[in-house]
Amino acid sequence: MTVGLFIPCYVDQFYPKAAIATLELLEKAGVQVEFPARQTCCGQPMANSGFEHLTSGCNELLVENFAQYDYIVSPSGSCVLHVKEHLHSHKQEAQAQNIRGKVYELVEFLTDVLKVESLNARFPHKVGLHQSCHGQRGLRLSQMTERVEPPFSKPEQLLNLVQGLELIPLSRKDECCGFGGTFCVTEEAVSVKMGKDRITDHLQHGAEVITGSDMSCLMHLEGILRRQKSNVKVMHIAEILNAQEA
Repeated sequence: MTVGLFIPCYVDQFYPKAAIATLELLEKAGVQVEFPARQTCCGQPMANSGFEHLTSGCNELLVENFAQYDYIVSPSGSCVLHVKEHLHSHKQEAQAQNIRGKVYELVEFLTDVLKVESLNARFPHKVGLHQSCHGQRGLRLSQMTERVEPPFSKPEQLLNLVQGLELIPLSRKDECCGFGGTFCVTEEAVSVKMGKDRITDHLQHGAEVITGSDMSCLMHLEGILRRQKSNVKVMHIAEILNAQEA
């Protein structure tokens, strides 16, 4: 099995540790991983702003970079959902459709494809899990509380395999953090208030670290935490699943 590692542009620029942890996790699981050096943005910011017709260059490059792999894995639910639902190619549409069926967010790849049941990881901290909207409602990484169906959470399933980790309960565990991509720019006040509400929930339950599978949401929460001069940290779930703290 050969996996193409798809690293979102903001992770590449601002949170490279999340990308490195993703690579190391996959390699520990026995997966052959390759990183196409020419990869760029998947086009999601433009599409979400109403300019999907301008993403053709991003689409064509993504197809060129990733068509040959057995799977494509990324540490970002929002970027993966965008590719799954919106990737098209004027030159290689069949290849684009194939990619849409084999691109996975990291957590779902570990649970659904590799079927990971144990991890050599240790992280002795109280951790709050933020379940991002794209991952939860788009990729179904976890059940939505508004649905009268049996609960499940793939991120929780993996975090429970980490030695020493205490996963704290939350009052509103699947509430949006307010990031929403360009929403945090066009509706700044609403976005910040939603983010503060999520942080309050985590702090009231004693979180030392807030984690999740979408670094964009965590980036939004981190900005608020810094302005509050809080000692609470944010970490991508890959960093925790790959951790070896004493």
